[in-house]
Amino acid sequence: MKSQPLHISVDTKRIQQEAQRPDLGFGTKITGSQVRLLNQDGSFNVKRVNESFWNRINLYNRLIVMSWSQFLGWVFVFYMLSNLLFAGIYLLCGADSLASANDAIFHGPFWKAFFFSAQTLTTVGYGHITPNTFLTSSIAAFESMVGLLSFALATGLLYGRFSRPKAHINFSSHSVIAPYLDANGWMFRIVNARSTQLIDLQIEVSLSRLEQQPDGTRYRRYHRLKLERDMVAFFPTNWTLVHAITEDSPLYGSTPETLADSETEFLILFRALDDAFSQMVHVRFSYRAGEIRWGHKFRPMFDTGHTGQVTVDLHQLDDTDPAPLN
Repeated sequence: MKSQPLHISVDTKRIQQEAQRPDLGFGTKITGSQVRLLNQDGSFNVKRVNESFWNRINLYNRLIVMSWSQFLGWVFVFYMLSNLLFAGIYLLCGADSLASANDAIFHGPFWKAFFFSAQTLTTVGYGHITPNTFLTSSIAAFESMVGLLSFALATGLLYGRFSRPKAHINFSSHSVIAPYLDANGWMFRIVNARSTQLIDLQIEVSLSRLEQQPDGTRYRRYHRLKLERDMVAFFPTNWTLVHAITEDSPLYGSTPETLADSETEFLILFRALDDAFSQMVHVRFSYRAGEIRWGHKFRPMFDTGHTGQVTVDLHQLDDTDPAPLN
């Protein structure tokens, strides 16, 4: 029997619309009034479960991105634990397995073993404490190798932390809805917290909110917000980003209540070229509906004065003044 061609009815228009629908990778099913997609420190508000042990630890990444105080603290902890471990091993070999010119200065065999371990681990080797058995000499040789490898790793991590460019961009604590031309606009402000030079800046803002389907269920949609200006060549002062709330804006007709009910969140991606490192840096940030000041505008935070130089006061980043909406 001659096979018949299979005809499948396909809603081509709907498939094309779904293919073009913006999605930032969070999906459409995330709901909940307490759910924030993006934390204000730039991290994603996502907790992974059932990860493998090594994927969960992710040791190198943690050591690179953690704060300096945490990093130096972990280096100190590792150094102390290593010396305590080897000091205990030397003591197990016998208190007389380490010879010194004057035992009285060490306040006991433990501290003699501890200081010998510290000198061996760092390959300092002052020479006033020496192993006098084959076993302790073998342990000291192994500890020297551990010390060389450990300090090589620590040096690599230090270089990685120093050579990793990071944009120190401060965002205003609140965004505002303020008068803009003949309409209103949603605005937020940023400033470079350091004197480093950033060039070719780009900003993308996406609005995430729950929208109701014809069957009554709600799902999360993402809308790219058109900014008054989303690129600048230089960033010497502050920059106020503006989205005009016109009839074609997703925010048109919104109120504080509707934004809160739809769990609206503004997701921001900042990119720029760091002139010192010649590398791209990026920062993520977000605002929720409750972090919008309605009827406020940002107060200028720079002053030309009479010195011939522009002064930018970083403490005025969040300052606003009341402004009646149009």
